[in-house]
Order: sequence, then C-alpha cells, then structure tokens
Amino acid sequence: MKAVSHIPDIFYAQLKNYLKCTNMELGMLINFGTPSLIYKRIINLK
Repeated sequence: MKAVSHIPDIFYAQLKNYLKCTNMELGMLINFGTPSLIYKRIINLK
C-alpha cells in the first residue's frame, strides 16, 4: 500500500520484482494519497 499523490513507475517495477521473487501470481498497488482510492492489479506472467 502506498500513500502518494501519484504512483511512479518504480513502484510497478518493485511490485513485479516482488511477485517474481515470491512466485506469486497477483499483486496490488493501493494508493490512499488521493481524494478517491486508486488501485492497480499487477499480474505476474511466468
């Protein structure tokens, strides 16, 4: 979970790396730093 004004590309890369290292299929970036909730689902393609 992140609380920032926007989600930079480095957060996507970080999550993709975590998914690859843990062999998980799905991750989510959740941002509470904006007036409305923003979330992105990231799928680890093997």
